[in-house]
Amino acid sequence: MSDPPVRVVLFDRDGTLIAGVRGLHDPAEVTPVPHARAALDRLRRAGIFVGVLTNQPGIAEGSVSWAQLTAVHQRMEDLLGPFDVWGVCPHVRGCSCRMPKPGLVRQAMRALAVRAGECLLVGATQMTMETARNAGAPAVLVSGETDLRAVADYAMQ
Repeated sequence: MSDPPVRVVLFDRDGTLIAGVRGLHDPAEVTPVPHARAALDRLRRAGIFVGVLTNQPGIAEGSVSWAQLTAVHQRMEDLLGPFDVWGVCPHVRGCSCRMPKPGLVRQAMRALAVRAGECLLVGATQMTMETARNAGAPAVLVSGETDLRAVADYAMQ
């Protein structure tokens, strides 16, 4: 029996879709990684949902406001196109949504009515791989030099 087709690709935000900026709160500092828009558009054209997952402890710590985070995410959509789902953990610890726990993935799966095997997580850290394992979903580890168009091709196989 073959694996189910990928119906959603969930990207870790920082270092995967956009350059990692610690404590990002200024939309002007949003810098997409090369070819991110092309990869996302390729997935969208194929009918695959796209989403973003991100731990944002700065919310709980008070260094980033919800308004600033919303502005950063709006800038990402301006540059990269619309996302079908956003998963944000605003906590520092002690919750079920802080990656590598599977809460954000499960929330996205419920929102999009997909199963874990139909999700593909993409991230630049081992935390994404652990999050995927904890959610029962496949994952792809990328580096800053990975062309996300290849990830899109992989997801569409």
